[in-house]
Amino acid sequence: MTGYEDGRPEVGSYGSVVSRREWEHSRSRDKHRSFYQTECGGEDHEPAFWSSSRILGNVRLKGQLWQEISGALGDAGGFVPAVLALALVNGLDLGTIFVFTGIFNVVTGFVFGIPMAVQPMSAIVAVAISPNHLTVPQIMAAGISTGVVLALLGITKLMNFFYRLIPIPVLRGVMLYQGLTVGFQAVQFILEIQDVTTMQSLGRRHWLGVNGLLLPILMIFFLFVVSGVGTSASGEEAAQGIGSGTNLEIEDPLNGQPSTRGKAANEENSRNTVMNVPTALIILLIALSLAIARDPQLLHNLQLGPSPFTLIKISRADWQIGFLQAAVHQIPVSILTSAFSLSKLSSDLFPAAQATTPNAVSISMGAMNVLGCSFGAVPVCHGVSGLAGQYRFGARSGLSTVILGTATLALGLLLGSSFKEILTQFPVSLLGVLLLASGLELAVVCRDQTSHRDALVMVAVAVVSIGTSGAFKALVGFVSGLVLYLILMLHDWVAHRT
Repeated sequence: MTGYEDGRPEVGSYGSVVSRREWEHSRSRDKHRSFYQTECGGEDHEPAFWSSSRILGNVRLKGQLWQEISGALGDAGGFVPAVLALALVNGLDLGTIFVFTGIFNVVTGFVFGIPMAVQPMSAIVAVAISPNHLTVPQIMAAGISTGVVLALLGITKLMNFFYRLIPIPVLRGVMLYQGLTVGFQAVQFILEIQDVTTMQSLGRRHWLGVNGLLLPILMIFFLFVVSGVGTSASGEEAAQGIGSGTNLEIEDPLNGQPSTRGKAANEENSRNTVMNVPTALIILLIALSLAIARDPQLLHNLQLGPSPFTLIKISRADWQIGFLQAAVHQIPVSILTSAFSLSKLSSDLFPAAQATTPNAVSISMGAMNVLGCSFGAVPVCHGVSGLAGQYRFGARSGLSTVILGTATLALGLLLGSSFKEILTQFPVSLLGVLLLASGLELAVVCRDQTSHRDALVMVAVAVVSIGTSGAFKALVGFVSGLVLYLILMLHDWVAHRT
């Protein structure tokens, strides 16, 4: 059995699982001191969770402002098509969506201190815009139901409990599946003309024109020429060993296994930009300019003022349909790809972000949906692809999420639902470029599964999830990977005994 000098078994050594747990129970509390304890010199100096110093520190600029602004827009490729489809197909008010998602983003930035985007719930959106599309009250019922379940799981601390039991290769498999799924969707956005009301392809794109294939190809070339594989770490991150040239071993405080950032620290020096160019901002400005150029009359159709807020009336039948047809599908997706995967990715990218636990993420998602869906906002979650996308384009703190929330809130209050006319003219192919970068960034995080068996389990989860049809594909892949992991553990145990 192999391991590290401190007695912790090496990641991926299946036969040492019992030893790892014994070591985990025996380790001291100061093994996982937070950034505040390290900087201030002791546990007594760490600010309380709700202290003003911690909250203000969460939105302190850690890099360059332009990179934070660019990173704030890194999730636009997934957010815009989803909310636009719900507005066109189901009649959700875009102004209300912007106001509530803006508020949620601002609060998220101050509370969690990382670029943790607020995204529409994918499974509910898919069911809502299907041929048998849901009504607004049914969508709201699905969002509130999902939120209540997630909040209860977080309040009772069951999320953290189950998170500790999940083998890292299985969790990485879920993240790999999510990254590949986002990447596949991005490629469809780029190569094929999309019907935003159904998210279905209308055929291949021609080469030239605003909707042509040449434009997104040029934007992909621009993106990778300017930023390479991503923006470099800030000076403060380098000082903490995050993205620096030092080979530090940083652990996930919940499951006791090393995070990707520590293991791959030596690779971060290659993540340098040719110029400090806010690539996501430039791509979105080009998309906005092309949308207005296609129909200049859109500017005259804009109306000042927010949309009126109304409390949604939900009947008993709406609760039943919303829960059984949408919430049941969304709950396992939110648990696996939001609460669990997001917490793991957060520990990889921001080891000092102690607040981003599955419990806290679940409670946050529950509160957002109970409040927002009561007034007709889109059901939302904290998506792992959103965090990967914003990080890829330069976001390094909660400031980027506050910037995004402030801009979205301003749009909702100033233009209300009239901004929908401009979004309908957005080149979807350019949104696909942003989405592609997010999916690739998320998938690459899984490179830490270097042993043969760990990689086998991870890939098995992703393959089964992608190959399975239906709403529970992520759950099927997760269970399959868990079973495979246990079988391999049994094999190692038998081999060790014989």
